[in-house]
Amino acid sequence: MSQAKPKRALITGITGQDGSYLAEFLISKGYEVHGIIRRASTFNTERLDHIYLDPHIEDGHLKLHYGDLCDSNSLNRLLDEIKPHEIYNLGAQSHVRVSFDMPIYTADTVAMGALRLLEAAKDYQERTGVNVRYYQASSSEQFGKVVETPQRETTPFYPRSPYACAKVMAHWATVNYRESYGLHASCGILFNHESPRRGETFVTRKITRAVGRIKMGLQKKVYLGNLDSKRDWGYAGDYVKMMWMMLQQEEPDDYVIATNRTISVREFADMAFKHAGLNFEDHVEFDPRYLRPAEVDLLLGDPSKAKEKLGWEPETSVEELAAMMVDADMELAKREKTLRDAGHEMPEFVGHDQ
Repeated sequence: MSQAKPKRALITGITGQDGSYLAEFLISKGYEVHGIIRRASTFNTERLDHIYLDPHIEDGHLKLHYGDLCDSNSLNRLLDEIKPHEIYNLGAQSHVRVSFDMPIYTADTVAMGALRLLEAAKDYQERTGVNVRYYQASSSEQFGKVVETPQRETTPFYPRSPYACAKVMAHWATVNYRESYGLHASCGILFNHESPRRGETFVTRKITRAVGRIKMGLQKKVYLGNLDSKRDWGYAGDYVKMMWMMLQQEEPDDYVIATNRTISVREFADMAFKHAGLNFEDHVEFDPRYLRPAEVDLLLGDPSKAKEKLGWEPETSVEELAAMMVDADMELAKREKTLRDAGHEMPEFVGHDQ
């Protein structure tokens, strides 16, 4: 008897934090995973390198393809070539503060990128008869200047950045394609989710990166913007499971994914520095350059729908998350110090918080 062929999943943004965790998770489920990467003069696949090196993962379970959310032709070509059963749209210009400096590019990748991919998925389904399932990475930033707390699936959006505005369009485009064309398309409204793989320009990773370097004597201060903004922080490794769970449901739907707990940037910094035996007040400085033109003061998600309908709950507390990130960045700082002490010139670490 011939063995059944594995399911095929296509992930945009596979080189990012969420993409790498999702790729790992899907491979553990037996999927053949395909990822879209943009052509660049430098490689940006370090978050995926360990998958290729893992002896327990058979060759061929992860394949990368050149493409771009700004290029409809490449998306159509890749769907015809890969023939995916599931599509996970995680690709974006995802830095909120940067979106104020690059609003048009942000809208093109986030909003129009989702629309191009939805259109490609619709056309592919109509052309082949394959019922492809689509996941859209929506964001808690869509709630912006919140009109109710906690925020749930029915809470009106009030975006406060070009990134959030673009995400709102991508979200409603996904709902529209679901209702207009019968596409099995779901949105995961994910609240802030972090990990040791978080980009170093995002505030949590900027903090834990600084903790490691300060502990190793490689720097003295870290400069942050609004210390009083509050966020609902979870672990990215927990959240990608929910992306998959949404696409396994008979009916598509939208879900808030959160921990139902919020703390300030100041409190996160405090717990991160304490984990390393440091006092954050000795090392954290305010810098107005990192303030946003329009701030989001409070985000707190209500994940009760995900718990009731899908049985999903976050497994990692924010304290465990901060400790995990500090421990990883401590090891990274130790390696940096070893190289510096050996006479290697190290690049200066400069971060920008979200």
